[in-house]
Amino acid sequence: MHSYYTYIMASNSEVLYIGVTNDLARRVSEHKQKLVEGFTKRYNCTRLVYYEDFSDINQAIAREKYLKGKSRKFKEELIYSKNKFWKDLSDEWYD
Repeated sequence: MHSYYTYIMASNSEVLYIGVTNDLARRVSEHKQKLVEGFTKRYNCTRLVYYEDFSDINQAIAREKYLKGKSRKFKEELIYSKNKFWKDLSDEWYD
């Protein structure tokens, strides 16, 4: 069974990026190392502050689209509900 993830990255100034992946550790590492050109590199979104896992890629993509359409306040409340202090959830994943 595969796992798919919808995730939210944040910058230190709390710019948010929402994405989807089938390998959360690899994708977060790519964001942290700024390996991919684009939004997260430009805005320094290097902290994983929220994620959800799914067994179906279509559900993960639908959730990503849903979250992207929601207000900033909704996204902040979602993060806060699981990660009160917006700590980097991937801190212990890497050496």
